[in-house]
Amino acid sequence: MAEFLSATILLILVIDPFGNIPLVVAALAAVTPKRRTRVVLRECLIAYGVLLAFLFGGHAFLTLMRVSETSLSIAGGVILFLIALRMIFAHPEGVFGDVPGAEPFIVPLAIPAIAGPSALATIMLMASREPQLRGGWAAALTGAMVATTVTLVAAERLQRWLGERVMRAFERLMGLVLTAVAVEMLSSGIRAAATQFQH
Repeated sequence: MAEFLSATILLILVIDPFGNIPLVVAALAAVTPKRRTRVVLRECLIAYGVLLAFLFGGHAFLTLMRVSETSLSIAGGVILFLIALRMIFAHPEGVFGDVPGAEPFIVPLAIPAIAGPSALATIMLMASREPQLRGGWAAALTGAMVATTVTLVAAERLQRWLGERVMRAFERLMGLVLTAVAVEMLSSGIRAAATQFQH
């Protein structure tokens, strides 16, 4: 149960639904209000499908590409760290870059805002470290995606109620927590690499 909760919280931090609220509001500016909820649901469903595919097929993909768990841990840590820095030190174009004016389809909401490099690396790392817990990881991913979907569907209202300053402060707080997770992932990967070199 503790592993499930920590995995769910980690995935929510990595997906960063609160940090994605300004991106969602900007991306849906040109979309009619009636269609906005449907677009968000569609994008979240696509992202969920991509993340599930990486959860169950990621290990085979890594084996095919001859990428070790240690390399994935270091790469995932670096990506998480960079995204966490962008969350803490806000960029005018947002965490994931520019947003096109037309109705979003897959890019930029499903990928890379929700199913971004950090989320994909994290989910593959979970599956490769403890493949016997894939069912639990899938449940944690489902929980994280439900929380993300609910948050993003209410994105406009949340931004209006809480205000830009509160949203920015919350995103920075999540970025700070994510920095600690990234450092832990990076250091465990470096430790594993150092042990391999010693042998």
